[in-house]
Amino acid sequence: MKFKSDLGKLVCTSVLITALAACAQTANNDSMQGMDHHGMADMPGMDHAVAAMSGHMDMGPHMKMTALRPAQPGDQQRADAVAADARKVLAKYTDYKVALDDGFRIFLPNVPQKQYHFTNYRYAFEARSSFNPEHPTSLLYEKTADGGYKLIGAMYTAPKSFSEDELNARIPLSVAQWHEHVNFCKAPEGRKSEYFGRDAKFGLRGSITTEEQCKAAGGEFHPVIFGWMVHVYPFEKNAADVWSVEKQMDHGD
Repeated sequence: MKFKSDLGKLVCTSVLITALAACAQTANNDSMQGMDHHGMADMPGMDHAVAAMSGHMDMGPHMKMTALRPAQPGDQQRADAVAADARKVLAKYTDYKVALDDGFRIFLPNVPQKQYHFTNYRYAFEARSSFNPEHPTSLLYEKTADGGYKLIGAMYTAPKSFSEDELNARIPLSVAQWHEHVNFCKAPEGRKSEYFGRDAKFGLRGSITTEEQCKAAGGEFHPVIFGWMVHVYPFEKNAADVWSVEKQMDHGD
């Protein structure tokens, strides 16, 4: 599989967002076709689809999140170990230029976002079969007033086929909640504007939430897009903020 230049056509942000392509091939910041910024989705025409994912994501019909499980012995220690590994790795990337030099690519650098995903597509591919806390799929940055980037966290990903038990094996579900984006209706040609606004019909902010509704509107329905994802903010002082659900839902304007 190959990456081809396409993301330059993308016009707005996602989460999100995550799937497969040749893990070792790289390209310029705007050229990764077949992969979103999470490295886990291969859907033609995702330019406007991704645009529809901008904005604060709440627990609506387009979001699925793992439930918090009862704490088991060792859960907090396992989660703390992942956060510690992330903190150690991220220390290297406080200068975002180092991240770029190491193969991370900014997803939609010219689109205003609250959190910018610097994605390593090799790590995204690796995350499909194994979990390495030292290899986050994405680094998370906030834009600074001088045009630079401030490092705030990291994102880990997993295949959409994973069960909650498999996710729990990576990071305990009593501490962290993974999420994925569901019930996505891709707009037909000529109706891209309906991804946006209060009366949006398509995308992850749209009123269409079932396959039947999507087909009736002439759209293309996807039960799940991208894969599982979770954010960690290892520099936070408050333990509750390290795996903050609110922060990881806050991707856009």
